[in-house]
Amino acid sequence: MPEEPSDDRSRAAHPRAGLRLMHVHAHPDDESSKGAASTAKYVAEGVDVHVVTCTGGERGSILNPKMDRPEILANITEIRRQEMERARDILGVTQDWLGFVDSGWPEGDPKPPLPEGCFASVPVEEAAEPLVRLIRSFRPHVVTTYDERGGYPHPDHIMCHRVSVAAFEAAGDPARYPDAGEPWQPLKLYYHHSFNRPRMQALHDAMIEHGLESPWAERLAEWKPEPEWDARITTQVECADYFGVRDQALLAHATQIDPDGMWFAIPRELQEKVWPHEDFELVVSHVDSPTPESDLFAGVADPS
Repeated sequence: MPEEPSDDRSRAAHPRAGLRLMHVHAHPDDESSKGAASTAKYVAEGVDVHVVTCTGGERGSILNPKMDRPEILANITEIRRQEMERARDILGVTQDWLGFVDSGWPEGDPKPPLPEGCFASVPVEEAAEPLVRLIRSFRPHVVTTYDERGGYPHPDHIMCHRVSVAAFEAAGDPARYPDAGEPWQPLKLYYHHSFNRPRMQALHDAMIEHGLESPWAERLAEWKPEPEWDARITTQVECADYFGVRDQALLAHATQIDPDGMWFAIPRELQEKVWPHEDFELVVSHVDSPTPESDLFAGVADPS
C-alpha cells in the first residue's frame, strides 16, 4: 500500500492551508482579468479561495468577434455561466453567484437611466445582505474588491465596491443582519489596482524597446498621470509563475476575451520580466501589517 503522507509533507506542499481568501467581483470574467495570477498562486499554496460574482453578466457585450453569432447572443446567460464554470475550475476556486442582474454599460450623452431591477439600482443595504451571508459562511481572513471608481466606471463595478465595503463592515456586527449567520469579521480588505498607469507604461516601454507594437500607445497618450492615485498601491504579490493559469482562465470567457486582441498582445515572457506581480491597495486591516507588503495575508496568524 502507498505510504500515507505525513502532516509535515502535506504542510510543505500546502504551506498556507487553513487560510481563506474571498474575491468579490461584478461579472463573470472579472475574476480572471483582475488578480487571477495571485489567485492561482494562493490556491497552489493551499489557500481556500472563494469568488463571489455579483451578477450574471447578462447584458455584457460579446467582445470576441468569433463568438458574435445570433445563437450565442440568444443564450448569453447560460453561456456566460458555463464560461464561469470553466474559469473557476482552471483557477481552482469555489464560486457563488450573488444573484443580481447585470446593469449593462450605459451609452449616450446624457446616459440613459439604469434598467429597472438591475444590480446598480438595488439599495446597498439590501444588496449587501447575501454577501454578508456568504462572508459569515465562508469566513474569509481577507476580502478583495474594487476601488471607489470601480476600477473603471461601470455601474456594476461601482456598486460592487459599495456592497463589498458595506458587507465587510457589517459581517462582524451581531446587530447587523441577525438572520444571516454567525458574525465573522474578515481581517483585511483590499482593492484591486490591476490596470494602473505605471504598469501599463512599463509594459509599453518594454514593447517599444523590443521593436514591437504596443497595444497601450493610444490609451497612454490619453491617460492623465495621477501619481497620488498610483501611490495608493500598498501590496505587490509576486505571481509571474502563474501568468499562464491566468491566461487560460481568461480564455475560458470566450464571449468576452478575444485571443487575438489586446489581452495577449504583450508576450508573456516580457510581462514576467517587466511586471511580475499583481497590485493591490490595503484599505482596512485589523492586524498589524506595515506597508508596503508582498502578501495579502501579511500579519494574519497561521491558522494551524
